[in-house]
Amino acid sequence: MIELGRINNLEILRDTSVGLFLGDEEGNDVLLPNKYVPSTYEIGEKIKVFCYLDYDERPVATTLEPDIMLGEFRLLQVAEVNEFGAFMEWGLEKHLLVPFREQRVKMKEGQWYVVHCYLDERSSRLVASNKLDKFLSNDNIDLKVWEQVDLVVTRQTDLGWEVIVNERHKGLVYFNEVFKPINIGDVIPGCIKTIRKDNKLDISLQPLGAKVLEPAATKIYEVLKEHGGYLPLHDKSSPEEIRDTFQMSKKTFKKGVGTLYKERKIKLESDGISLNED
Repeated sequence: MIELGRINNLEILRDTSVGLFLGDEEGNDVLLPNKYVPSTYEIGEKIKVFCYLDYDERPVATTLEPDIMLGEFRLLQVAEVNEFGAFMEWGLEKHLLVPFREQRVKMKEGQWYVVHCYLDERSSRLVASNKLDKFLSNDNIDLKVWEQVDLVVTRQTDLGWEVIVNERHKGLVYFNEVFKPINIGDVIPGCIKTIRKDNKLDISLQPLGAKVLEPAATKIYEVLKEHGGYLPLHDKSSPEEIRDTFQMSKKTFKKGVGTLYKERKIKLESDGISLNED
């Protein structure tokens, strides 16, 4: 199947006066115009191309790689605005349309906006939207604490930076987790710091390796979740109680609790520890 909006690995079928025709295993073919034909090639070999609709709404291939693909969120600049909407620069000859109905605010020529690329079901065209929330959901999150994720920075709030997580979810990087300059549109790595009860995601920009060095904190956090978010254990508890619950020494337990408290994942109660729901 030839997928519009994605990189396809297609076979070179035949050479024509207008370019190469490429095909998939299902018998579909698409034109790679002469301007994108490589200097050397052989019939039957595979070539990676991006497929989309040309000016005449026909499927076409290119060896150029656009700045955004189907399902992605990226920062793009408006090349022009006309009666149909805003047209974004995305690295291809034909600009990417953001219809007026998909603009959260009225877009202006020369300005930059984070947009989402999707396939319009009515026209089968690749288009973009600046109404990001409609393409994101935190209802079903298949992520784990400390799991590494890909982020797209979308906006700054009073608490920190809002980010898109793995092109699917919304998350927040608190200001105290930012140790280098970041900007709207940045595509950066991060890791899951907290998954709250309402499925809001707190994100850390610290390297994943730094978290792996503290397995005690992860163990304590997971056991707390298994026990409903509270355990009557603290730094005055006996080594035996701690060992029976966490299979670790009291010294290791105190270190792990310190890490979790520093990262605002737990609260220290007078008679135990509990998950921080703030």
